[in-house]
Amino acid sequence: MLKYTRLGSVVLTAAAFVLSVNVATAKGDPKPKKATVKKAIIETNRMAWWSKARFGMFIHWGVYSVPAGVYQDKKIPGLGEWIMHEAKIPVDTYQGYAKTFNPTKYNPAEWVKAAKAAGVKYIVITTKHHDGFALFDSKASDWNIVKQTPYGKDVIKMLADECRKQGMKLGFYYSQANDWSNPGGAAAGGHWDKKQDGSFDDYLDKVAVPQIKEILTNYGDVCELWWDVPTDMTKERAAKFAPLVKQYPNMITNNRLGGDVQGDIETPEQYIPATGIPGRFWETCMTMNDTWGYKMHDERWKSSQTLIRNLVDIASKGGNYLLNVGPKSDGTFPEPITQRLADIGTWMKVNSESVYGTTASPFRKISWGRVTTKAAGANTTLYLHVFDWPANGELLLPGLDNQILSAKLLSGSTMFKSKKVADGQVLTLTGAARDVNSTVIKLTIKGKPQVTAVIPSANADGSFVLSPADADLKNGVQSEHTPPNFGYWTSPKATVSWQIKITKPGIYTIEAPVAAVSEGNAFTIQIGDEALKATAKATGNDGRYQVNQLGQINIKKAGVNTITITPVADGWQHINMRALTFKPVN
Repeated sequence: MLKYTRLGSVVLTAAAFVLSVNVATAKGDPKPKKATVKKAIIETNRMAWWSKARFGMFIHWGVYSVPAGVYQDKKIPGLGEWIMHEAKIPVDTYQGYAKTFNPTKYNPAEWVKAAKAAGVKYIVITTKHHDGFALFDSKASDWNIVKQTPYGKDVIKMLADECRKQGMKLGFYYSQANDWSNPGGAAAGGHWDKKQDGSFDDYLDKVAVPQIKEILTNYGDVCELWWDVPTDMTKERAAKFAPLVKQYPNMITNNRLGGDVQGDIETPEQYIPATGIPGRFWETCMTMNDTWGYKMHDERWKSSQTLIRNLVDIASKGGNYLLNVGPKSDGTFPEPITQRLADIGTWMKVNSESVYGTTASPFRKISWGRVTTKAAGANTTLYLHVFDWPANGELLLPGLDNQILSAKLLSGSTMFKSKKVADGQVLTLTGAARDVNSTVIKLTIKGKPQVTAVIPSANADGSFVLSPADADLKNGVQSEHTPPNFGYWTSPKATVSWQIKITKPGIYTIEAPVAAVSEGNAFTIQIGDEALKATAKATGNDGRYQVNQLGQINIKKAGVNTITITPVADGWQHINMRALTFKPVN
């Protein structure tokens, strides 16, 4: 996996393309060619199962599970599967670990069974990670599990056979551009051993491309092909893989091949985009602790509640959750993983209806939890995932205009009454929360959701805070979840804006924590006909924030104002920004 990157661009999805075709035709524009429409429909159908699934399992497994984060009796910082790179382990020394990689307790039937019991709909496993070790019987490189380990079996074939038997979809991760063991493969991704010498293009031609052919040919249907870290992958190099991928029109690919190949899905890593990724299918991949591959000393496990709420949060924004497990070298899951999968499964047995096949919430922001949506004939079902049960029993549905037909617990027959209020509608709840993870209320409304945006007001003293989660985003900038910030702000055409009810016109000071690798990132803050130009201070790191005093601006009118931040194109690199705080001068 990536250690840290800022990849990403927004292009039109198949669904969005179909919408654009309809709009163009409605306006009297020339009708699209039949072949173009047919292609869009095929792509939409190809993504249909994936969009309904919402929950997948990532598996990172390989020789790195033998050292498990320790080299020469030292705990190596960083990710478990990056130990060869982080400790600069010589190729021969690292390949020696294969002699003790003997997963005699590997039971693919139990793996798939555990995934199904948790509610997982598809699995993606590492066929080859950056260390170059193949978990399958490869003719393109002898550095594989069949030829180099005492186990001597093709574990990918065993898993593929079991997935077919149990009706589980299977996808493959493959590190195409970083290989620290096969000659030439480390040219792009780090080099510290003469045995890594060689031509990167020769490596692509003789190892990577043939191995992709092997995994796509020898193991049945592949639901998803997951590229990773496109170091030095030019358009010409990415094109080497195109003929192979083209042979599998039903296979989904991600956005990490390189060479400007967008693939079908975006892949936010270790975070949940606060507003999803408009215009793209997306899949958040995330660890249960801090590492992908097994690391014996990593005990920073996320709670089962956090994992369940992550799944709900992602579904409420229209994405999929690819939750990682890192098996031990003997082929078993660490006990904390097994327990968390079981806990998720217990919740899903009751509430899976509120996850599978749902679409994003019609509400911009919900303070008490999350909402998922599903068409119900001419009406709509809203699944209200209540994380924070209201002490006063009143649950506000902000700006909801539809008639409420019914409201009941998904886990039982308890019905709740509703009433209209100035800010939307309120459900009167009875009793306490039924589930500490997420109590789900099934709400049926008449027709399609009609939600009037509720514009927030400034505080009584006139001050206000503009958070990333509340912003309108354009041209690629994204609202990241942990910590809340604007990220991927690489394009000078990307803007963020808010609407706010101003209670006290006048002069305001503005400040915001900003992280910027380099100097020269200037931007304007526009309110009405007033504009303030500011320049972010360089902090040297995307994750190192410093509070910037951005200056003062005159907000001339009370009531609803639009506030927009626009980069100055000249010299723009990128910044990450957290919430903006406005304080009246007087």
